[in-house]
Amino acid sequence: MAKLDIAPTKSNLLKMKEQLAVSQDGYDLLEQKREILVMELMRMVEKVKLLERDIEKVIQTAYPALKRMLMSVGGDRVEQIANAVQYNFTIKEKPVTIAGMGFSSIDVELPKRELFYSLLGTYADSDKVMVDFFHLLSLLTEMASIRTIVWRLATEVKKTQRRVNALDKMVIPQTKDTKIYIESVLEERERENVFALKALKGRKTKPEG
Repeated sequence: MAKLDIAPTKSNLLKMKEQLAVSQDGYDLLEQKREILVMELMRMVEKVKLLERDIEKVIQTAYPALKRMLMSVGGDRVEQIANAVQYNFTIKEKPVTIAGMGFSSIDVELPKRELFYSLLGTYADSDKVMVDFFHLLSLLTEMASIRTIVWRLATEVKKTQRRVNALDKMVIPQTKDTKIYIESVLEERERENVFALKALKGRKTKPEG
């Protein structure tokens, strides 16, 4: 690792010692942050897997039920029932804090179920189909929020890892090498000064004649 191009002075040596201490402290803190982020990321990934299983279960129930409804009352009647339903979904943004970081999540507020159509000519499990798809909507909204958080966490892990690597592979070694270089130059100068002083003292004490 190449040293920094600075003059080998005592003031620069002090600066290198301070920079090395700060860099090492920064490395320790970033490494701790990276570990926490990775743990949170793995926890969120596990949550995604569980949600995927829940979504698959609801899909396996909802779509066959819708298919049976279509076969029972026909596509036109299903469309009429669907058009009669006027539900307003409330989607809210909510703040979430994970590993000390702020994220924005979304939450869907499902309305209370109401009867918008005549019972005549409807499928016996129309409400069941609606409940299943409401549940699916809620799960998909949650999945979208979590996937967004996972993506941001993964990005932050990569960014933190790059900073950890930069400190570990470049900044700290370079600062150490520069510190060692300055110390060696100053020590050599000190030895030269001591030698020069001894030589000068020797000349002064040497008797004339």
